[in-house]
Amino acid sequence: MKNKRIKFLVVTYTPLIKKEGEYYSYSPYVDEMDMWFSFADEYRILSPDSYPTDFLSKPFQSKNIKGYRIPFIAFNSFSRIIKGIVLLPFVIFQIFRAMFWANHIHFRSPGNITLIGAVVQIFFPFKKKSVKYAGNWDPNSKQPLSYRVQKAIFRNTILSKNINVLVYGEWPNETSNVVPFMSATYRESEKQPFKHRDFNGRLKFVFIGAMVVGKRPKLTVQIVQKLLDNGIDAELHMFGDGDLIEEIRAFVKHNNLQDRIHIYGNRDKTEIKKCLLDAHFSILPSKSEGWPKAIAEGMFFGAIPISTKISCLPWILDYGKRGILIDEDLNEAFSIILNELRKGNDYLNTMSKKAQDWAQQYTLDRLEQEIKKVVIGD
Repeated sequence: MKNKRIKFLVVTYTPLIKKEGEYYSYSPYVDEMDMWFSFADEYRILSPDSYPTDFLSKPFQSKNIKGYRIPFIAFNSFSRIIKGIVLLPFVIFQIFRAMFWANHIHFRSPGNITLIGAVVQIFFPFKKKSVKYAGNWDPNSKQPLSYRVQKAIFRNTILSKNINVLVYGEWPNETSNVVPFMSATYRESEKQPFKHRDFNGRLKFVFIGAMVVGKRPKLTVQIVQKLLDNGIDAELHMFGDGDLIEEIRAFVKHNNLQDRIHIYGNRDKTEIKKCLLDAHFSILPSKSEGWPKAIAEGMFFGAIPISTKISCLPWILDYGKRGILIDEDLNEAFSIILNELRKGNDYLNTMSKKAQDWAQQYTLDRLEQEIKKVVIGD
């Protein structure tokens, strides 16, 4: 039983855009926040009401959302720094105002707004708080100063009281504020039984991610190209859009790889799932990850993950027992993958099953229950 009405506030850098009487925001964020809102009696969002570029958006299913509107601010150019300094007092005022209203303050971190919010929440030690840290929590990784500062504030048990900081992965020597937390894409009902794959025939690789520098789509293509050049029968299916998509298409055409490398752009969840069902490998040699959604989706259906040693991915892949950890160097990555392929069908099917067994622990049904614990309690 709830003792009092839950007045749930979200503090986020993700914009809240009103169109035709409905609130829109970034699609994956909307899907998860609708779950959080389902356990609250009232909910409000403090976020920018505009954004300088387009993004994949959808409307919230939750109704009666109210917003504390703040302008978009950034500090990555001289003009934006000046504008940000001028607007900062109003942003701080709105954050204080919103936090006075709430009895559960939820941060979507990292971001400039959550950095300011991290400081303001110090003045509300008795209010219940939670942080969904969507970035890389690895304390040894190179990150912007603003990220490091808000992480330091949130994990500090003196500055941040009554707070759960939900992070991806398990990290040693953390404070009591920090709680491991997973995400999910599929329902319990979507689980598939393990299916043995033939790793002696054509190997199907799937890349799911934005076609941007940080996801290294070109390195993915080059790895598959090198496998083909060395007599490995392989094909690659690439889902996602971004600045590099035309460059990747040109590279594929120039190297006559059109019959082996297929680039689809953005596709819906159903089409991606269909491709993953018989994939041998899910590959994402990314530079940085928070929750590696694409890798986890492939693992859910038994596709062996191939990823770089970043963020919580070594832990997710059990340091090579349920996936292949590669280096960012093309030749090194190729050698590691080739060495794993040479270990044979039984070895790779065992790895595939371990990957699937791990991933199928984390469903949307379980995620809903974990969110309920954070908002309402056990």
